[in-house]
Amino acid sequence: MRVFVTGASGWIGSAVVPELLAHGHQVVGLARSDRSADVITAAGAEVVRGTLEDLDVLRSTAAASDGVVHLGFSLDSGGFDEGIRIDAAATDALIGALAGSGKPFTATSGTSVLPGQVSTEHDAPDLTNPVAGRFRIAETVLAAGAQGVRSAVVGMPRSVHGDGDRFGFIPIMIAAAREHGVSGYLGDGTQRWPAVHVRDAARLYRLALEGAPAGTRLHAVGDEGVRMLDIVEAIGRHLALPVEPVDPEVYGFLGGVFAMDQPSAAPVAHELLGWSAEEPGLLDDIEAGHYFR
Repeated sequence: MRVFVTGASGWIGSAVVPELLAHGHQVVGLARSDRSADVITAAGAEVVRGTLEDLDVLRSTAAASDGVVHLGFSLDSGGFDEGIRIDAAATDALIGALAGSGKPFTATSGTSVLPGQVSTEHDAPDLTNPVAGRFRIAETVLAAGAQGVRSAVVGMPRSVHGDGDRFGFIPIMIAAAREHGVSGYLGDGTQRWPAVHVRDAARLYRLALEGAPAGTRLHAVGDEGVRMLDIVEAIGRHLALPVEPVDPEVYGFLGGVFAMDQPSAAPVAHELLGWSAEEPGLLDDIEAGHYFR
């Protein structure tokens, strides 16, 4: 397939593009800057210049492609709410370009949130959640099956880890530990985080593009629930820092997120597409040391 990928130069996109190319697909990546274009070209893909706000570019490139993987999200101006507005318009444009074609459209969201319970793809998202805007867009994508689009949504867990992760939650925790001189956990540290290696996530995007039926919700979850205490202990060992309880303010606006018990699983991805995690889990990835270079 000739696949249009937004966010092709980003953290997940940089794994999805080579995964698609390695399995015989052609890739056209959206690039908003020279740097992004260079990353996409170096990976062996074609480049189309534009942003998520260039709706005509999105429509024309999607229409000329055999499928779309939508990974892009803009946080450059106006914060999260503005990013949601931009993403909603971009998603509508991409769906409109594919309507009636039967072509695949694989988009991105988060895993469902059921605090204290293991969420799966069968659980409807909480639309009162602070990040519910992304879940609403995901529901729009899933409903696009009625418009003749083979739509699927891949839910990303709290941590998408791997060598090269510089802006995810683990780097944030490491930076906070270095700043405060302690590797800190919240509460009793038993809250659980779902996680996936970026290459495992990329493989699920490819499988969804190639074979997921219209209206499929998937979770890209390798580790169903890693305790925060185990994470900060691994960080503390590498930095030779004490491991202690801290106030949520240590993690800024993410303190509330880090305090949540949010385990998740991926039975639909396993059963429908035969996907399972093959790469190192989160704790093994932290122990590998690349996060501390």
